[in-house]
Parts: sequence; C-alpha cells; structure tokens
Amino acid sequence: MATIGTERDQRPSPDALLAEAKRETRGKLKIFLGAAPGVGKTYAMLEAAHERKREDTDVVVAVVETHGRRETERMAQELEILPRKTVEYRGRTFEEMDLDAVIRRAPTVVLVDELAHTNIPGGRHLKRYQDVEDILAAGIDVYSTLNIQHLESLNDVIERIAGIKVRETLPDSVLATADEIEVIDLPPDELIKRLAEGKVYVPEQARRAAHNFFSPGNLTALREMALRQAAERVDAQMVHYMRAHAIAGPWPARERILVCIGADSASSRLVRTAKRVAERRQAPWVAVYVETYHHLSLPEAEKDRIAQTMRLAEQLGGETATLQGEDVVAEVLAYATEHNCTMLVVGRPRRKGWRRLYKTTVTDEIIARSRAFDVMLVSSDDTEKPPPALKTQEPDDVFDWKGHILAALGVAAATGLGFLIDLWLPLPNISVAFLVAVMLIAMTLGRGPAIFASIASFLSFSFFFTEPRFTFAMSESQNILTMVFFLISAIIVSNLASRVSGQVAATKVSAKRTANLYEFSRKVAAGATEDDVLWAVVHHVAATVHGKSLVLLPHDGHLRIAAGYPPEDKISDKDNAAAEWTWANGHPAGRGSTTLPASDWLFLPLKTARGPVGVLGVQMAGQEFLAPEDSRMLETLADQAGVAIERTALVADVEAARVATATERLRTALLSSIPHDLRTPLVSILGAATSLYDYDQDLDSDSRKELALTIQDEAERLNRFVQNLLDMTKLGSGALKPNADWCDLRDIVNAAVKRSTRLLRNHQMKIDIDPSVPLICVDSVLLEQVLFNLIDNACKFAPAGSAITVWARGRGGHAVIEICDKGVGIPETDREHVFDMFYRVQAGDSQVAGTGLGLAICRGLIEAHSGTIKAEPGLYGCGTCIVLDLPVGPSPELGLTPELGVAGPAGVARAAGAE
Repeated sequence: MATIGTERDQRPSPDALLAEAKRETRGKLKIFLGAAPGVGKTYAMLEAAHERKREDTDVVVAVVETHGRRETERMAQELEILPRKTVEYRGRTFEEMDLDAVIRRAPTVVLVDELAHTNIPGGRHLKRYQDVEDILAAGIDVYSTLNIQHLESLNDVIERIAGIKVRETLPDSVLATADEIEVIDLPPDELIKRLAEGKVYVPEQARRAAHNFFSPGNLTALREMALRQAAERVDAQMVHYMRAHAIAGPWPARERILVCIGADSASSRLVRTAKRVAERRQAPWVAVYVETYHHLSLPEAEKDRIAQTMRLAEQLGGETATLQGEDVVAEVLAYATEHNCTMLVVGRPRRKGWRRLYKTTVTDEIIARSRAFDVMLVSSDDTEKPPPALKTQEPDDVFDWKGHILAALGVAAATGLGFLIDLWLPLPNISVAFLVAVMLIAMTLGRGPAIFASIASFLSFSFFFTEPRFTFAMSESQNILTMVFFLISAIIVSNLASRVSGQVAATKVSAKRTANLYEFSRKVAAGATEDDVLWAVVHHVAATVHGKSLVLLPHDGHLRIAAGYPPEDKISDKDNAAAEWTWANGHPAGRGSTTLPASDWLFLPLKTARGPVGVLGVQMAGQEFLAPEDSRMLETLADQAGVAIERTALVADVEAARVATATERLRTALLSSIPHDLRTPLVSILGAATSLYDYDQDLDSDSRKELALTIQDEAERLNRFVQNLLDMTKLGSGALKPNADWCDLRDIVNAAVKRSTRLLRNHQMKIDIDPSVPLICVDSVLLEQVLFNLIDNACKFAPAGSAITVWARGRGGHAVIEICDKGVGIPETDREHVFDMFYRVQAGDSQVAGTGLGLAICRGLIEAHSGTIKAEPGLYGCGTCIVLDLPVGPSPELGLTPELGVAGPAGVARAAGAE
C-alpha cells in the first residue's frame, strides 16, 4: 500500500530510520560471496583483514578453515588467533569457534569463516550464522565467507543444476542483513585449473569434484546466481538509503517495470506486454490495481476480469499489488516512487465522441504528472472482442435512465417547495431547497444524475423564480451572477456528496470485513479443542463465502476431511488431487486458480511459521473466480485458521510433553527405588537363611528363632512393597473401586494396630477414639491399609520409645482421624508434595529407607472415598500429624447424620497456641 506520492510531503520512512538506528549499535557484517569453493574467498577475507590491521584496527581470527593451503595458513598465522574450544561428540573430539571468548575479547573486527557451517551438537546455537548474530549484537564487526549454493532459496535450483543436494544452508535473510557484500569471482577455466593443481581439494577429492560439480556449465550458472544475488542486495540497499534519506527517486540504477491494470478488456494485453518488456530488459515487474470506492459498484463480470488479470500476472512471474485510494494517479506514482520503478506501462486511452472534449483519462494524468518515469503506451486492439462472460459496458458508457428520471422528479419536488418558500421568504432562500435536492440526489443516485439535477435546478430556478418569471431571460445583472454561482455550487456539492456517499459505502464494506475478521478471531480463540476450532472455522468461512467449506488435515500420510459445513465426508478424486497438490506445494489450487481448475472446490493452504498444518476448501455458489478483496479475505481467514489449529496442536504437544516428562520422572524414580527396596530385604533374608543352614548345629533355639523372625520381618517388608506397587497400579488404571459398607471405626483402627504389632515393638501406641463417633460407610479393607501405611510411616520417622497416637472424632457429618508422631516433622514446603508418588523429603545421610509410595497410595484410597488427607505439624509443633477427613454417610437406622466433636489434639494445641 503506497504511503507517499510525488505530490505529498517527502519524509524519511519511519521503518528505514528505525533500521538505521538499530544498525548504529550493532557490528557490521561483510560477506565475501563466492560462486563455488576454491575461488579465493578465505584468502580475500584475510587480505582485507591485513589491510585493516595496517590501519591499526584490532583484528582477530575466530575461525579460518585453511584446508591445508600454505599461503592461506601463512596469512592467518600473521594475525592474532583465538583458541577454539573442543567439543566431544560420539566419541570424537572436534574444534569449534569459542563464541564466549570472542565476545570477551571484544576486538574491532573478527574473522569467522564458512558462515553456513553447522555446529557440533552441544553448543549454544545450531548454526554458525547464529553465533555471528550474537557477535554483531555485541557491537563487533564480522568478516565472513559464503558460497552461493548455501542459500536456502537456491537449494532446489542448485540441485537441478549440479545434481547435488546441499545439506548446509542458511536463510536468505542473513545475506539480506549484510552491510557489505564482496563477490569473489574466477572464470570457470581458471577455477578448474586450480582444482587440477590441487589448490582446492586433495587430488582424489578433486577428481570427484571435477566430475560431479566443477563442470564449466555448472560454474557459469553459479557465477550468474552469485552476481545476481549481489546485485539484488545492492539494489535493496539503495532503496533503503532512498527511504531513510527521503529521496524521491526513482534512481534508475536498475530497471523496474510497473503495469497499471483496470477493469477493461485491454488489461490482459498490458500484462503480457509488460512481461515481454521485462524479459527483454531482465527486469522485475509488478502489476498494480487501484481500488477506489467505484470498485464496489462494478458489475461482477468486471470484478472477475480484474481477478483474472491479477492471476495472469502472477502466472507470468510478476508481482501483484492492490492499492486503496481515491486518486488513482497519485497512488500509482507513490507506489512507483517508493519501490524505485523506472517504467510505467499503461494503455492508450480510448475516448469516443464528445467525451474527448472534456474527459481526462488516467493515462493522460500519468503522462502529465510522471516526469521522473518512462511511460510506455500500449495500443488496444479494437477488433478484439472480450469473452462473452466478460462482454459488459464500461460504467461511464452506461446511461442511467432510471437515475436521471428520479433526479428530474427530485428537481420538480424542489421547485414545488420553492413556490412555498417564495410566499414568505426572499428569493435567495429558494436556492437552498435546490442545493439540498442536489445533495440528496448525489448521495443516493450518484454523480451523473446529480450533475443532471444541478443543471435542471439551475434552469428551473431561472425559469420560475427570477424576474421576469416563466422565461430564461434575466432583467437584473445581480441575478445573473447569483445563478452562475448557484450552478457552480450545485455541481461542486453534487460531486462532493457523490464522493462522500461512495466513501461511506467503501468504509462500510471495510468495516464489515474488519468485523468479519474480528468475529472469526474471537470464535477460534474461544475454541478449547481442535474440534471446536475446526467447527468455528468451517462455519464462519461458509457464511463468509455464502457456500460450503471444509478443512482437511493430514492423517497417515494422506489428507482426511476433519470438518465440513454443511457436513461433508467425501470429495471426488479430482477435488482430492487438488487438495493434495495444495498440501504438497503450499499454493492455492482448484476452482478459480491456475492449477487443476476443473475441481469443484478451491483449496488454500493453512500455513504457519512451523509449516502447513492442513488445507481449507471453499465452494462458492455460482461464482467462478474470486474478486481480489474476497481472495485476500479468504487468505487472511486461512492464515488465522492455521494459527488456531496449530495452537490446539501445541497445547496437545505441551500436555503430551508434560505427561511424558512425568512418566519419565516416575520411571526414573521407580528404577532407582526398586533395586534398593528389593535388594535390602532380600539380602537380610538370604543372610539369615544362610546362617541357619551353615551354622545349624552351632545355634541355640533363641538364635534360630531370631533368624527366623528376621526372615519373616523382611519377607513382610518385601510383601508390603510389592502390595504398594500393585495398589498404585490399580489406582492409576482406575481398577481399584471401594466396596463400601457400614463399619465401626474402632474395629478398623484395632485391626490396623494389630497388624502393625511388629512395627510398634519399639514405640508406644495410644488410641483415642470418641465413643460417639458414628458408623462410617467405607471399604474397611482399604481404610485398614491406609491406617497401616500411616502407622508404618510414623514408626520409620519417630524416635524409638516415642508415642504414636491415633485420634478420631466426629465433626458435622464427617469422621476426622489423625495419626500423630513425635519425629522430626515435615517442612512446610514439602507437606503438599509428600503425597506425590516417589517423593521423599530430603534428609541427607539420615534418610530412612522407603519408596515414597505409601502416602501416595493413602491419598488415592482416601480420595476414592470422597475424603481428604493432609499433613500438619504435630502437637505443639513437634512431629507430624496426618489428618484424614471422611464423610460418614447417613445413619443406617435413623437416616440422620450425627454432629459430634470439633477438633483433634493437634487442632486443640494449635487453637491454644493461637489464643
């Protein structure tokens, strides 16, 4: 979109000024660009470095690949060389540039050879050019080398020319950001001679290279590409300089051709002519169409013609641009100036009859106002007839009979109103009625009927209201002057009102498009899942094009319909071929395009920064081609849809990564825990059993009993460990379901304590259960397992001889159970995490053996009963209390829920402390 014009204020481009400001703080990048290996890029870089050194510039070598060339080695050794860092990879040692050392050394200029080099994995960046970006950001100038075949955009071209797939590439944007490019060139014959002399590769490698790559044809093509890339970069720098310094231009350093197209049938001829001229002059070209408010009133056939012409320009290899504005000539000249175009191609004006006397065409105005450009006039073939579907009259050639009749009726109404005004007000007030009528006619019927109404109002005013009346003669000279000014004012008002009306209509259309995009963005942003987003996309696109839409996503190497509106589950083979082509090539295909136009659907790629994610298909009812504005709208919707689909995929990827990380963490914890927790009891069992076997005759009955108890204790410990693993597996799969029944809490506690007798032999056990605690509806076996795990956990961490307390009370329809010990306690930051699988509080060398599964199983079993479990400080801040809160369920006899008790001992202690 053009922003400046030949008649506008010439100011520097803000973007160019910002880029200049950024360059001030960055280092300068100079690239020695070669067409092929061996042309002398590294040698030229070293020569330039020595020249800077002679100017007392601080120059160092970060990395220079000499490839065994003695002259290159000698020149490099005469400069300061920074040590490289060594990197171990797959059992081998490599040397890479030490980026941190370069930034710490902070020289004025640093030499970094082979800009497209791929770093050994393990460094800060994947590519060397990314290291160079960091060096430039530190304010250090960089000299580097690059071969033309390493440019990403030329990768497929190089493969077709040389038959070799280049693996190491870099984005074209790196070359575009270079401050200076020096092309290092050698004739093909001289380079092949250097290759044969062993100055490029060792002999065996040189023979293979001469056969596969260093042929005269290949080298000539590579030279041309290198020179062209350098010329384009220099040209871009010139345009940037012009914009930054507000130079109007154009500077004809390199030809650029701009062709102006319109709605007439000669536009395709203009495009083909511009293509031929551009080919002869080896110049880029662009087709430009200016969209004014009149575009909205064009017949659909003419809009289709414009769309076809733009597609023709793209098909012939040109660029296209659609501008918005009312002054067509100003917009065209502004665009041409901004893009440094040198030649304008326009059609010869075709004016017929009396229109030649007053009508000025766009071509006439371009010739008059484009003093800085060459203008080529292309004749139109009057004998050439447009296709039947496009054979329509130009808007200016259509006489609007209906509009003019309505305008006449409007003037008649204003005349009648004038007779009423004439009864009470002076003559000048009557003209206001006619001006209002002209303005209304201009706003509703357009400029032609408005000008007709202006002239008719002038005649009516003169005939009916000036003296002498009912004649066009005027007796007073002042009336003549009044009528002349009235006519001028009426024509000006009609033109302004018509233009304002058209601009309002264009603004409404623009606002409608903006609202459409906003509504679409809101809908896709609200979609939480991929299905929600896909449904929002197909529904909104179908409503926008007044037809059908569908989205195809890749599945098992082929596209599958993921959503459609109206619902669609199958497309024909030719439609599927068009969709697959769009997916593979990233360009539209199908109906209305230049690729597979026989398809019933138009397919657009859903592209994102990471690549295509799918294909959007649309089917417009009764419409062969999309207008440029509709095409832009669909492309914008497709881009937003692609981003929205990618967002849902990223969310799924993040969730999958989170699950994978958690799974890996659990697997690692399990693998690190199982060997220890299995080996310890097995070693004890094996030792006791061996002693019984080897020393059976020497052991008394007490010793044998003690060894047998050891085997029993360790076997029970091993059994508990295996049982915990089984319970955790059942909880994770959802297979463990409580078999609830009404139970007495006292019985469950007593059973757990009895089961823990051997664990409690070094501790005191205290049970405090309020007699009024009601029956609870739980699975007694699972709750007993919970209490046993908690008692086992308390025995591990409480000192020998200390008391372990089980306390229970009823509270508002819940049973509250606390298992308290007097151990070291759990830090506040760990109290929530101790219920995670394999989580263990760090305790240094005093760490107690365990898997970290016991409390995790307790939480799973308690939550299966709709209860809660938490860890709190013990009595008076000593030890730990594990608090269970279980719903008791309704009373089996009375259907009532007792409300007894208020707090356990830990709660009483905390309340007392708070007081």
